[in-house]
Amino acid sequence: MLRTRSTKILRAAIVLTAAALAALTVSAVSSADARPQPHPDGTAVVSGATPTASATPAAPPTGDGPPTFAEDFDTPAAAGGAFATTYAGSWQPYPDGMGGKYWSGPTVSAHDGYMDVAMDGKRGAAGTFGTPDGAWAHTGGVFSVRARAIGGDGNGAAFMLWPTSDRWSDGEVDFPEGNFAGPVGAFVHSTVPGQERQAAGLHTDASWRDWHTYTTVWEPGRTVRFYVDAQLVFEAHDHVPTTPHRYMFQIGDWGAPGHLEIDWVRTWTD
Repeated sequence: MLRTRSTKILRAAIVLTAAALAALTVSAVSSADARPQPHPDGTAVVSGATPTASATPAAPPTGDGPPTFAEDFDTPAAAGGAFATTYAGSWQPYPDGMGGKYWSGPTVSAHDGYMDVAMDGKRGAAGTFGTPDGAWAHTGGVFSVRARAIGGDGNGAAFMLWPTSDRWSDGEVDFPEGNFAGPVGAFVHSTVPGQERQAAGLHTDASWRDWHTYTTVWEPGRTVRFYVDAQLVFEAHDHVPTTPHRYMFQIGDWGAPGHLEIDWVRTWTD
């Protein structure tokens, strides 16, 4: 099914952010939340981040050659078990009931060529993209997703690179992140122990209500760059992770009913 890509120009503006504007919790594979519940009030901005709207390539950046992981969600699969079985090689969900907030089984399905995460105000969803063996050990690479949200006011999502060690000070990179009724944000958190809530970031002009392609380019220890529809919107040089991370998302368990639709996911990693 063809969908129109928004070509809206983005503004780059440094903002003060908490650990997550979406008011979500980052959780660990060990079935315990790894990060404390964040708050939407601001904290200090980490130095060394550069907002930018220059150097627009013709297409979203990719790694060398074909992606090491790609999923288009073209095979229809109902919620309640069929999705988890059909996409077992591409999606590693948190166990249903984890933390009393994540229920990927009954909320996630695939139809019309996209992954559909249903929001009912009672159950959230979370999980990692990739194969059962290869999803947990990315050290650098290109991570790209095309998504939009319908409804869900009062809720939000965070797509992120989260450390496989579950040590927050190993670095957290969030994009796209934010409340569905607001703008899309991008953030790089401090790697100084005890200062992880501090983050450099921005709000873009992108709306969750439109289809957008969100791409994170991570060069370990050097830079993190964020692109929306091929537009470079933010670049960070400090607090860049160097350890293995996983590419995942979380959506909350509150707010109005709605849907997070994920058209496709691509990664280019070693």
